[in-house]
Amino acid sequence: MNWIALILAGIFEIGWPLGLKMAQNGDGYKFGWITLAIASMVVSGVLLFYAQKTIPIGTAYAIWTGIGAVGTLLIGIFFFGDSANIFRLLSATLIIVGIVGLKVF
Repeated sequence: MNWIALILAGIFEIGWPLGLKMAQNGDGYKFGWITLAIASMVVSGVLLFYAQKTIPIGTAYAIWTGIGAVGTLLIGIFFFGDSANIFRLLSATLIIVGIVGLKVF
């Protein structure tokens, strides 16, 4: 159950930069998106807190931030036209390899 909580925490970690990005689109700030960002931060933090009860802190934190970083990178590529050059994708792959390594070893 703690691993599921950690994965969900990582997914919610993607929600707050997305919410902040969406709040800047269009005219002025959209407070609904800012609210989503804040809610994502809270849910992500609570789930990380729960996951760390049985998962080592270094492993949990690396997986949490890794899911958030790679997930946000992919959202940027697919929805905001961010660059998808080979070096960025290779770097994201290295993050994933590091996460798997922390879990396996």
